[in-house]
Amino acid sequence: MARPTFISAREASDTSIKKRTVAVSLLAAAIITVLKLWAGLASGSIGMLSEAAHSGLDLIASFIVLASVTVSGRPADEAHTYGHGKMENLAAFTETLLMVASVIWIVAEAIERMVGHAPALRLSVWPFAVLLLSMAVDFFRSRALGRVARATKSQALEADALHFSMDIWSSLAVIGGLLAVAASQTWGLRWLHFGDPLAAVVVSIIILKVCWRLARQTVDILTDAAPVETRRRVTESLRKLPYVVDIERVRLRLSGNHYFADLTVGIPRNLSFQRTEQRKEQIAGAVRRILPEADVVVNVVPRASHSESIFDRVRAVAARHDLSVHDLSVQNYDARLHLEQHLEVPESLTLREAHALVTTIESETRADVPEIDSILTHIESERGTIEMEEQRSGDAALEAKLRRIAGEFPDIVDVHDVVVSNAHGRVHISCHCTLPDDRSMSDVHALITAFEDRVKAEVPGISRVFIHPEPATDNAR
Repeated sequence: MARPTFISAREASDTSIKKRTVAVSLLAAAIITVLKLWAGLASGSIGMLSEAAHSGLDLIASFIVLASVTVSGRPADEAHTYGHGKMENLAAFTETLLMVASVIWIVAEAIERMVGHAPALRLSVWPFAVLLLSMAVDFFRSRALGRVARATKSQALEADALHFSMDIWSSLAVIGGLLAVAASQTWGLRWLHFGDPLAAVVVSIIILKVCWRLARQTVDILTDAAPVETRRRVTESLRKLPYVVDIERVRLRLSGNHYFADLTVGIPRNLSFQRTEQRKEQIAGAVRRILPEADVVVNVVPRASHSESIFDRVRAVAARHDLSVHDLSVQNYDARLHLEQHLEVPESLTLREAHALVTTIESETRADVPEIDSILTHIESERGTIEMEEQRSGDAALEAKLRRIAGEFPDIVDVHDVVVSNAHGRVHISCHCTLPDDRSMSDVHALITAFEDRVKAEVPGISRVFIHPEPATDNAR
C-alpha cells in the first residue's frame, strides 16, 4: 500500500528554509567564482585558478543541492513509497564526484608547472583581496548552512557546510603559496618558486579529505547502511521494555533526514489482540524517543514469556486451535501433576471429530508442558446459534423458592431480577445475587456452583441456571 501523499507543515517549512539558504549560498558561489577566475587569469597563479575551478564546482554543487532539496521535499507517491529524501544523499554523492574531478585537474596542472616551464606570476593585491573575501563568505555561509542542516537534519546541506568550511583552509593554502612566490621574486629564493603549485597540491589534499568523508557518508546512506550506534541505542531501548520477550530484527533506513524503522519483536503470547496493539504503539514510541518523527513499522510474534504459569501454557495450546478452555485444575499426586480442563468445541462437530481434536490438543499440551503427567478433558459444546425463546417472564413462586434456597448459604445477601424462560421445551432460570465485596473469585465460583446445583435439585425440569454475582456495595440502598 502506498504511503500517504502529503507532507506535514513542519516538513514544508523545513524545505522552504533549506531552499532559501541554498539559494543565498548559490549566489555567493557565483560571485566568488567570477572573482577568483578574474584574479587567477590576471596573476597567472595555478593555485588561484585551482581555487576558481573549485569554486566553479561549488557553484554546480549548489545548483544540484537546490534541485535535490526541491525534489526531496515532495511527498511520497506510488512510485516512491519511502518519499524522495534520498535525492539529497544522491546530490551529496554527485558533489563528491565533482570534487574528485577538480582534484585530478589541479594535481595534473601543478605537476606540469613543477616539472616543466612555469610562467612567471604577475602578483598584485587583488588575488589576496579576493581570497580574503572568499574566506569571509565561506565562513558565514558554512555557518548558515550548518545551522539549517542541524535544524532540518539535511545530509545535503551538511555536506555543503563541511565543503565550505574546508574551502577556508584551501584559500589559506593558496595565500601561502602566493606569499612564497612573492618572497621568491623579491629575495631571489628560487626554491620558494614552487610555492604556488605546492599550494595547489595542498588544496587537492584538503579536497580529497572532504571527498573521503562525504563519500563514506553518502555511500552508506545510499546502500541503506544503518549507523551502528543508532541501531544499538534503539535495540537497548527495546530491551528495557518489560513486555518485550525477544528482539528478532531491527532494521533502520535513512532517506534524506527521515528514518524508517522495521522491527520484529516477540511479546507474550497470552495477550489479547487489543492489548497487542497497545504494546505495538508503545514499542513504536520507544523508537521515536531515539529517532523523533521516524516512520516505525512494528511486527510482533507470540512468544512464551519467562513468567508464564502452567495454566498460561495450557491455554496457549488451546488458543493455537482457536479454542477456549476454562475450569482448569492441576493436582499434585505423588510428585506427579494431573490436569483437568473444560474445552469448548464447535457444536457442529460430531463426537468422533471432537474427540480427535481433543486428542491432538492433549498431545500438544504434554509436549509443551512436560511437567504434566496425565490429562482429563471435559468436552463442552461452544454454542454458535441464537436460541429463540418461546416465553420469558417472572415467577413469584419460583423466586420465593430461590430466596429460600439462598437462605441456606450465609454469604448470599439476596436474590433479585429473577427471569424464567422457555426455549424448545427447556426451562432456563437467570437471576442476580448479592455477595460480600471481599470474597475471592474462587470462593464466589464455588458458591455459585453450589447454589446452581441446589436449584436444579429442588426444581425439577430446569435445564439451565444462570446466576450473576454482584458486590454488596453495588446494591446498597
